[in-house]
Amino acid sequence: MISWMQKHNKYLIVTIWIATIAFIGAGFVGWGSYQYGSKAGSIAKVGDIEIDDATFDMTYKNIYQQYNQMMQGKLDEKKAKEMGLLKQALGSLITQAQLLNLANEFGIIVSDDELAQKLTEIPAFQNKGMFDKAIYQTYLKSQHLEARTFEHVLRNEAIIQKTLSLLNSQSLPFEKEVLTSAISVADKIAYKVLTQDDLNLTIDENSLQSYWEAHKSSYMTPKKYVLDVLWTESKGTIVTEEEIKTFYGENSFNYVDDSGKQLQLDGAREKVVADLKMKKSKKSAQKQYIAYKKGKIDKSETLTLALDDTLLSTEIWKEIQQKDVNAILKPKAVVDRYATLRIVKAEEPQEMVFNEAKTLVTADYKKKASEEGLTKLAESTLKDFDKSNSIVSDFVTLDTRDNLKPLNTQESLQFLQKLFTSTKEKGIIALSNKVIVYNILEQRMTLEEDSNVTDFVNNSVNQIKRQDFESNLLKNLDQKYKTQVFVEGLSN
Repeated sequence: MISWMQKHNKYLIVTIWIATIAFIGAGFVGWGSYQYGSKAGSIAKVGDIEIDDATFDMTYKNIYQQYNQMMQGKLDEKKAKEMGLLKQALGSLITQAQLLNLANEFGIIVSDDELAQKLTEIPAFQNKGMFDKAIYQTYLKSQHLEARTFEHVLRNEAIIQKTLSLLNSQSLPFEKEVLTSAISVADKIAYKVLTQDDLNLTIDENSLQSYWEAHKSSYMTPKKYVLDVLWTESKGTIVTEEEIKTFYGENSFNYVDDSGKQLQLDGAREKVVADLKMKKSKKSAQKQYIAYKKGKIDKSETLTLALDDTLLSTEIWKEIQQKDVNAILKPKAVVDRYATLRIVKAEEPQEMVFNEAKTLVTADYKKKASEEGLTKLAESTLKDFDKSNSIVSDFVTLDTRDNLKPLNTQESLQFLQKLFTSTKEKGIIALSNKVIVYNILEQRMTLEEDSNVTDFVNNSVNQIKRQDFESNLLKNLDQKYKTQVFVEGLSN
């Protein structure tokens, strides 16, 4: 699901970006706003629409939260960076800005009354079914948001909804007939599933050495930093019950369970106390930082860390990379304590020697050899398919939900999708670490009156047309409205 969302983000954002507002009830990860120092507070401009850093920060938090919920709370900043969520946030805002430019040309607006109605209908801001201004203001305060920023995003959402509603196109009878025919085809097939277990792979030292010699430049040590660290602990900081309750009241949106439901104080107490202690110990960390710079106190320890080591956050690593050797960074939160860091030296990446790279080389070589071996085995199996020990299926259709043994449900669906889009009677279909050789034995039509099928067809055609329309619309808007990005590292 995550890789699918990333792949289709540009076009599907038209229909899913509105969901970001819905996530406010689940709360956000508790970080501060990004400060990019960009042009007059804007990080990009699309046509006549500027994208400000406050809106970008809010959008990134929402996207982070969506992925974090799908990953059951296991997403961290390093993984978010690897997944390109910052660029994804900018991409979604660029798409929105393109649509807003179009809306401006059409003269589409959202009145203050419409905006107020939309705001009062958000469930997270309601108490017993009625809008509660105090809840709304507490939320804004907890997320370090100004009301005008949040309401600006909300107004833009409503404008885009209005614009797209004017461009909606429903399915035509002919289109429904075509899809109905496609999903009514049923095939009986003979097939054989090939896996690595069917190969007789032998991996010797000489083969690995040869592969490593040819790909040396792909195996580099990470860049490393030697850092002097002065730790300021927070665990011993004293907090009162009154302070705990006040702190929780101001930051309650940050404390949610795995399902995204807000936790009461009793359920969140341990985290609340830890966060409060960090807040109170920040002043001590700043005093120690000043004393350390003046040479009045010594470091706690010296660490050698690979770039992007998870001990430090992505934002800390960004700052380290921008500083020179001997620079001292102001105190940074690291788990439940503060770290004042001095950069001792930076060690650039180097080619690994064979023994260092052997584990990585073995995995890559095995993958390559397996892919090549499965391809050759599949080709020979297809050539002599009648003599192979194949499995014969019942009649299957595009929406068959029964597993084709030994495939699992997901693999069965992927195989059938590729099978019914293939024009070959006999062929080979690859699925990640498996290859299926197949032969269509018999084919028939299964046209039956079924209300479920009719609904499926109508919904599918509407969805296909909508996605196709949005895709072409956005391609056109890409050409129509010039995009300028003012922040390095965010544009593709």
